Amino acid sequence: MKRVLVANRGAVARRVIRALRVLGMESVAVYSEADAAMPYLQEADHQCLIGPAAAIDSYLNVETLLRVAREQAVDAVHPGYGFLSENADFAQAVGDAGLIFIGPSPRWIRLLGHKTQARETMRALGMPMVASSAVLEGDAQELQRVAAALGYPVLIKPAAGGGGIGMLPATGPHDIETQWARARDMAHRSFGRADLYLEKLLQEPRHVEFQFLADRYGNVRCLYERDCSTQRRHQKVIEEAPAPGIDRAALDAMSTQLQNILGGLGYDVIGTVEMLYTPDTGFSFLEVNTRLQVEHAVTEQITGVDIVAAQLRLAAGERLDTVLDSVPAPIGHAVQARVYAEDPVRFFPSPGMLKRFELPAMSGVRVETGYAAGCRVSSHYDPLVAKVIAHAATRAGAIDLLERALSEFRIEGIKTNIPFVMQVLADADFRAGRVSTGMASRVLTATREPAQIS
Repeated sequence: MKRVLVANRGAVARRVIRALRVLGMESVAVYSEADAAMPYLQEADHQCLIGPAAAIDSYLNVETLLRVAREQAVDAVHPGYGFLSENADFAQAVGDAGLIFIGPSPRWIRLLGHKTQARETMRALGMPMVASSAVLEGDAQELQRVAAALGYPVLIKPAAGGGGIGMLPATGPHDIETQWARARDMAHRSFGRADLYLEKLLQEPRHVEFQFLADRYGNVRCLYERDCSTQRRHQKVIEEAPAPGIDRAALDAMSTQLQNILGGLGYDVIGTVEMLYTPDTGFSFLEVNTRLQVEHAVTEQITGVDIVAAQLRLAAGERLDTVLDSVPAPIGHAVQARVYAEDPVRFFPSPGMLKRFELPAMSGVRVETGYAAGCRVSSHYDPLVAKVIAHAATRAGAIDLLERALSEFRIEGIKTNIPFVMQVLADADFRAGRVSTGMASRVLTATREPAQIS
């Protein structure tokens, strides 16, 4: 494997390009008309325009991506995350073209990347899980009947894709049809598919996920867990590793169980198993992400493992024991904040020109971004501007370091969610490790109350 097409954009495209350079492989970057000025394009060995700004005409255009792959004589395609990364038909088309798909085999993406099929598979293998439905057609009577049987509130979820996109709650019969229509449109725009299902919405659980690497020969290893509970409207905002406040023995037991399940199935290359957790019920299976995760860097920081390079090598057919001879003991604590181009009060997207974009530079801090000053944050894509990862000997030290790093950002031309993230980092519950999926919303409500009273 010598030349790889990077079928994505932004921070993940830059991250993959960097890993390819480390491994001595050539990179072919693709870009839409909206991304023509992005700085990471010049870091790639080759650059190819693939279409207009709209994702459906560029980053989701399978025919164009395969044409570019042929023209550039690449050996493999890395899908990044989002877009086509969990599209089994795309993975199959890449393989049918005689190329390597840098991810799990299409059979696993089809089975486990599709959320309802993954749940059926894992339930049969003994995994506990929250009640949910099969994929539904969206008929009004069917929606009302299934939601009532699950019990409100319910969560509408895309069966393909991830990142919190298209996940909307329905609190009762009065809003389920409206929310379903919104979720369907969001899923289609982001993933090219609109399969939806319903899931019982738990009240403020923890969101804990387990990172796995695997080879093509049945060997699987877990690189510990990440806590991704700090969310706003099901979109992760702060992620950390290791997970705070959960018994290590319980975490290790779950990772071992999952490792045995995935190894028994013959799962390959890379994946993350997402779980919900409450002290009373323990772990409940949520879904499998058959791709690289946005938050992979916090695991890299505590283990020293280059997960993207490992993904590339495993997809190329190397054995796991040559890529990772053993799982390193975790060192310290890492916390990541996602910096979005959005209004920190109303949380509407804030696209525009980055008139100023100065990043923190300090020991223990890592910043992943696809932007530079002078770039335009487009309304056509996810508003993620940067990921900021702080690593220190203790959780408190990592949080302190992350706060200092965020305070040193200098961004003009757009609004960002940094003020909101800083509020969460300063919250007493967050500092104490009392995190849950509802914590960030409570912080936001608490900070708004004085203004409303006055």
